[in-house]
Amino acid sequence: MAPIFHIFLLLLAFHKTNPSLSSCVTGCSCSKDRFGRSLLCMSALLTKIPENIPQDIRKIRIENAHLTELPHGSFSNVSALEYLWLNFNNITVMHLKSLEDLQALKELRLQGNKLSSVPWTAFQDTPALKILDLKHNQLDVLPEHALKYLPNLIYLDLSSNQLTVISKDVFSSWPVYQRSQQAEGGMNHTANAVLALHGNPWICDCRLRGFVQFIRSVGPPIILMNSYLTCSSPKFRAGKFFHEVELNSCMKPLISALDTNLTVPVGLNVTLTCYVQASPSPAVWWTYALKLLRAFNVSTQLAGEETVRSELRIPAARPADAGSYTCAAANFLGTASVAIALRVGAPPATPAAATAAATAATAVPPGAGGARVEVRIAQQTVYGITLEWCAAAAEASDTWYTLHLGRYDAARKDTVSVGPGVHTYSVGDLLPATKYEVCVAVRDQAPREGQCVVFVTGSDVSQLEQREKLIHIVVIICAVVLAVPAGMYACTAEARPDCLARGLLPCRRGRRGDRAPRGGCDSSLNSLPSGSEEGLCRPGTGTGTRPPEEPEHPGKAQPGPRNSADLY
Repeated sequence: MAPIFHIFLLLLAFHKTNPSLSSCVTGCSCSKDRFGRSLLCMSALLTKIPENIPQDIRKIRIENAHLTELPHGSFSNVSALEYLWLNFNNITVMHLKSLEDLQALKELRLQGNKLSSVPWTAFQDTPALKILDLKHNQLDVLPEHALKYLPNLIYLDLSSNQLTVISKDVFSSWPVYQRSQQAEGGMNHTANAVLALHGNPWICDCRLRGFVQFIRSVGPPIILMNSYLTCSSPKFRAGKFFHEVELNSCMKPLISALDTNLTVPVGLNVTLTCYVQASPSPAVWWTYALKLLRAFNVSTQLAGEETVRSELRIPAARPADAGSYTCAAANFLGTASVAIALRVGAPPATPAAATAAATAATAVPPGAGGARVEVRIAQQTVYGITLEWCAAAAEASDTWYTLHLGRYDAARKDTVSVGPGVHTYSVGDLLPATKYEVCVAVRDQAPREGQCVVFVTGSDVSQLEQREKLIHIVVIICAVVLAVPAGMYACTAEARPDCLARGLLPCRRGRRGDRAPRGGCDSSLNSLPSGSEEGLCRPGTGTGTRPPEEPEHPGKAQPGPRNSADLY
């Protein structure tokens, strides 16, 4: 009996010193199957990896929880762990040493998380790993050394991520692929390896050329789970399978222009065009005087598989628009540019226009120079505008201008003098929804044809909306106020005189000192039953003396009972 007692005490002491060998994590369940002892945690309240995981656990399954990261040494106390499933959590960060001391780990599943990158060097701590499931994450980069530390991997699932470009060198450094290449000429047999890459938005340009060639040539022992990989962009290749596209080598941008020197008259719409040949498709932009031009004046579109056409639109060219415009393009291989010189001169003169100009020149006061002013509205708001103008002829440095502004139908307009060197002017405090006319002329000259602009200011939407709301409120209030008296009038006008007399009788008796009938004399309308003729014209039901009944006249039709709807 004593030996048995001593053994029991030893077991009890061992259990107390090693509680992790038999206990389980709070909120989780433990079981034992052919894989060994397993830990299952499906609690939505779990936000981090439990710290007191029993050391004899061989399989951990934590799913549908709220894990957000795998910190350093997350499972260092479970060195015997072989299967780790962390599917459908919110894991966004995986620490470089999160798999430390997991030398026996064979299977890692991280499906349905939010990983945008993986520290691939972390798999140096898991040399026995055979299955790696990373599908339905947000991986967008696969570095060249990604598979270098997975020598025994036979299943890799990277499907349904955000991968766009992969280098073929990623797989050439994979030990499994290297062994398969070495075994091709010999008799050595290599175990099959399954690779899943479908469901990614592949960009089928020159950067994917090596990977496409790898996919076309891959064969046993490497097996693609879905060999029909499709392109997502560029647009002219979207939806095509890898085996249907031919990708060229990458090329630095080559840029050209049809005409690098342009001369146009004032007021003409101008379009500058450049062509860029590059692979992959380059970014294209225009600059003028070292300033990036606004995008809404620039249009860029494909002119071929590897050619882009970019256009810069200049509406109503002015002398101020003259200068050197640069079209530039760049991709990851380099940058290129081309300059286009633009000169803006006087509009072409017809014989009739030349005669008119000569006649006008004779009427110009000495020293005015006969300058013709071109005016345009640069910006307009509800209450004002911004004007820009320029003179077609050469201007003296001391030329003054006069602005004439007023309502379109006004006989006299306000004038403003503008000094030399100024070619823009802003006017504010104008009335909304009003037609105005503004003219710009050289000082001491009357405005000529073409030097005036007629415009209409915008509508003050906020005031109109407030007005409409006020009108709606007034209409509703009037409808409610008028509805009650109209109903009262219709009711009292249809009532019979004897009914009114009965209603007033109790009040008269009350004045003579008689006892008031039950219910008293209620002068309010609330005492009248709505929609019923009882209490209004029901004979014999009123209090007080009953009036004599009218004699019945034979042959005279008696009025039938009245409907309550007749009151209205």
